[in-house]
Parts: sequence; C-alpha cells; structure tokens
Amino acid sequence: MLTRKQHELLMFIHERMKESGIPPSFDEMKDALDLRSKSGIHRLITALEERGFIRRLPNRARALEVIRLPDSMNPSLGGRKARFEPNIIDGNLGKVAAMPPRSAPPAQATPELGRPVTVPVMGRIAAGTPIEAIQTHSHTIAVPPEMLGSGEHFALEVRGDSMIEAGIFDGDTVLIRKQDTAGTGEIIVALVDNEEATLKRLRRKGNSVALEAANPAYETRIFGPDRVKVQGRLVGLLRKY
Repeated sequence: MLTRKQHELLMFIHERMKESGIPPSFDEMKDALDLRSKSGIHRLITALEERGFIRRLPNRARALEVIRLPDSMNPSLGGRKARFEPNIIDGNLGKVAAMPPRSAPPAQATPELGRPVTVPVMGRIAAGTPIEAIQTHSHTIAVPPEMLGSGEHFALEVRGDSMIEAGIFDGDTVLIRKQDTAGTGEIIVALVDNEEATLKRLRRKGNSVALEAANPAYETRIFGPDRVKVQGRLVGLLRKY
C-alpha cells in the first residue's frame, strides 16, 4: 500500500507523462507535492521504485518510467495487479521512446494505425545555442503512426544539451507537429528573428515570450512577442541505442 504522498507523486508523474511524454523535474515534483526540499522527492521515488511502481533508467537525466499503477486505479481487474505498459516501441531506429501526443483538432485525419508514416527530416535543431533556421528536408524516416496525432509533422535532429533535463539529448531525433501556436509550458520549435531555430520550452508573461532551457547551465532568453514565431510543438522522440 502506498502512502498518500507516494500515491500523489506517482499520479503526478503518470499524468505528466500522459500529457507531454516527459517526466517532471524534481523541482516540479517538489512544488506539486508542496514539499520544502528535493530530498523528500528522492525518498518518495526510491520508495516507489522499491515497490515496483516506477523504474529509473540508467545514464539518462530525469528518466523515469511508470511500470504500473495502484490496483485501485483498475477496479475491473478483480484484485489482479494492474500493470501499466510504458509507451515504448521498437522501430527502425532501434528502441524508440514514444511521447504520446496531446489531442489535436478533429478536422484533420489521424494516420492509419499499423502502417508506418513517412516524415521528412528538416535538418538540425539546436538544443543549446540557436543555430541556423530550419533547413529544407534532407531525407525521410518511417515513424510508427501511434507516435503521431492528426496534422502535418516533420522531424529534426537535435544538437546540444540544453534540454537534457526534459529527456532530450544530443543526437536524438524529435518529432514536431507543425503549428504556429502553443501553450505556455510546451516544448516548441521557435524561430527567433527569422534567423535562429531552437528547441525550448515556451513561457509567456504579459507581452514577453521566454524560451526556457531544461539545463541550468543555460539562461532563459526573453524576447518581445514579434521576435519569436512558433514553428511546431514536440510530440515524439526517436533515439538510437
């Protein structure tokens, strides 16, 4: 049986993974549970891991998998242990960690399940110091359709380490849903001054737009609203092992 705080943390991690495909940071977990220090989060995560509810992935920053949920979340199982299957798919690029997409406008068609979808790779994207704007597509990749929602998608190869605490590493390939709007807190492809393309978390405050890294070594960059254009929103991640 889980304590109240253990249950709260497990469900917070689970909901965040369903929402964005990325585990919350220790600071986000601390704030969500109203704890004073991250040491309490470390103890809770250790307890959840020992009880078989989560698993920490080695050699990856902020990498957690929810293995199962409490039995009470699945009353129809008649007392059998409920096993939560993490959304991990074996694809052409080796093991593929899939980030489930958020709901998209119903007017656009959803890819047919089971048939790989061809997605253009539009060059590189900086997860560090911004690089040149998105290039014309260099090649295509086949992506499992369950990684994509409706709409138009493209892929970018990540360069840099500014998003490592969001589980995005140098050499990863990110899947982007093409759109020109995004909500605060979402990870986006941002075009700065029509010259620089970068992968960052979007924050808004008043008329200012902030591009926030997921690495304390990088400062948050703040711009006027006319300097930043949203090119798309992160919906998935491919990684070679």
